[in-house]
Amino acid sequence: MPKMKTKKSAAKRLSLTGTGKVKYKKMNLRHILTKRSAKRKMHLRQKGILAEADAAKVRKQMLPYG
Repeated sequence: MPKMKTKKSAAKRLSLTGTGKVKYKKMNLRHILTKRSAKRKMHLRQKGILAEADAAKVRKQMLPYG
C-alpha cells in the first residue's frame, strides 16, 4: 500500500506528546483581549489536551505518522 498522507492543516495545529496524547493551542487569545480577565488569559496560554475519544481519530486519520 502507498504511504498515508498527513492532513497538513492538522499537523500545523496539533502535535503529539511523548505518551501519545494530542495537544493543541487554545482559542480566543488573538484580539479583543480587554474584555477578558487576566486569569482567563493566563489559562488560555496553556496547552490543551484533546479528549481521548477525539484523539484516537486524530492519531489514526489526520496524523498517521505522528
